[in-house]
Amino acid sequence: MRVKQNACVGGHLHYLWFGAGLLVLTGLTLALGLWARIGLGLFPLWAILRAVVQLTAIALLLRGILEVPATVAVFVVLMLSTASWTAMGRLHELWHGRRTAVVGVLSGALSTLVVIFALRLVDLEVRYVVAVGGIIIGNSMTAATLSGRNFLRGAHARRDEVEAWLSLGATPAQAHQEIGREAVRESLLPTLDQTKSTGLVTLPGAFVGALFGGASPAVAAQFQLVVLAGIALTMTITGIVVTRLAGRTPYVVTSRE
Repeated sequence: MRVKQNACVGGHLHYLWFGAGLLVLTGLTLALGLWARIGLGLFPLWAILRAVVQLTAIALLLRGILEVPATVAVFVVLMLSTASWTAMGRLHELWHGRRTAVVGVLSGALSTLVVIFALRLVDLEVRYVVAVGGIIIGNSMTAATLSGRNFLRGAHARRDEVEAWLSLGATPAQAHQEIGREAVRESLLPTLDQTKSTGLVTLPGAFVGALFGGASPAVAAQFQLVVLAGIALTMTITGIVVTRLAGRTPYVVTSRE
């Protein structure tokens, strides 16, 4: 009985120490932001607090999912819905931006997940569906936001060029074609640069997580390579879909829904 009590006390102390350390990191971020007058205010604190609440809820939810595998589909739908909703908020200034965000996120994430599991690059198991699905869906959301906002900036900056193309009889899609290509390229470059430097500059989360989970370095490397290739594919698909849909009208920023 005393051993159990000691273990319980030790567990509580661990969580208290962890929470205190997390507060120190967040406090340093806030202090540096205020000192440098970055203008973020308390947003870093809010972001961390939300992450704590959400990850705690997800940890509890995942425990149930792993025990009842059939519920994994509901969890994937939840991730897709959340990613789509977030991207919708970021692209509301675009013409039909909200529906464009949803179509972009869903097309990029679902297409990539189907290819990964159809090719059996990873086993169709609950833990892999959750792990790979979360990474792919998250990057699809990022790609929708980056490509859409890059497209919006490009359309503003090159408005005269677009109007010139339209006056010569080009369709809206043709007039915005180069802007869309540039927007997708710019959204992909940071990810591709990070992929290129994997193993030399960074050790990505999937690789480290697999190692901590007991996988051999070779298996962890294979899993990470699948993730990296999947991220590149989903971001490419999402970026192309978002920019092509956004460029189908001469009124890019009217935000008609």
